[in-house]
Amino acid sequence: MKEETRIKTDSPKAWLLAARPKTLSGAAVPVMIGVALAYTDAPLYGGDVFSWTAALLCLLFAFTMQIDANFINDFFDFANGTDNNETRLGPRRACAQGWVKLDSMKRAIALTTCLACIIGLPLVWYGGLEMILVGIICVVFCFLYTTHFSYLGLGDLLVLIFFGLVPVCISYYLQLHTVTWQVFLSSLACGLVIDALLIVNNFRDRDTDKEAGKNTIIVRLGAKAGLQLYLGVGVGAMILGGTFWMNGHPLAFFLPFIYFILHVFTCLKIKRIDKGKALNLCLGETARNILIYGLCVVAGLLLI
Repeated sequence: MKEETRIKTDSPKAWLLAARPKTLSGAAVPVMIGVALAYTDAPLYGGDVFSWTAALLCLLFAFTMQIDANFINDFFDFANGTDNNETRLGPRRACAQGWVKLDSMKRAIALTTCLACIIGLPLVWYGGLEMILVGIICVVFCFLYTTHFSYLGLGDLLVLIFFGLVPVCISYYLQLHTVTWQVFLSSLACGLVIDALLIVNNFRDRDTDKEAGKNTIIVRLGAKAGLQLYLGVGVGAMILGGTFWMNGHPLAFFLPFIYFILHVFTCLKIKRIDKGKALNLCLGETARNILIYGLCVVAGLLLI
């Protein structure tokens, strides 16, 4: 029996699949790194300045926004005809499969967007009124990514910003009310690591994206350049990770070599497979590598 015939419309299983829980590692890692950096730097600012409540709110906000983004992507890709069950190579999507009704998905998007705002609002207490602007920007670009920027080949830039710069720097700022060069460079490294997930996704879909007019970097530059880019983001992250060593955390630089070795093996597997649904294995490995990177950096920062 096919998977789609076993899933009842709007059932808990359908919503779990629509939420795509495997993507939450990409939301968690930047916050983990930002919080760990703040925790290790807190003694430099004197007093009891670190707040676990703020850290937890950042993590919950990131999780909710990621689920919101997944719902938005599911809805608009189906509504715009981008998701086609006949040609789709990636994991099945809830709306396209009929697991979730379009009206139900609209309500879910409204609910998760409001929930994210409610979770994020108390962060004003820790970071000031400017946190409202940060929240608004996150929500707006959550919609714009699927509806506009992904078609213009700007998805990788948005990943660098919203899975690197924004979550790492803001998680740190909420604790210590400043952002150092180490934090900035660490956020860029994190964004590069997470961008690998989008690169392998676009590498797999390069033919169907081209037909749909979705001009990703892989469509623009080609498969060979896409493989080089996939390897390159890992190399770039490791180079930027040198900031940890220069700031007294050598383990945070050396431990991520575990990630990099896995990243290289995944890159070789992508090259070998080249096309088809089998690349979904590489998508899963990339998500695993991202989590391992985050855990290695955090462990390296906390183990003194």
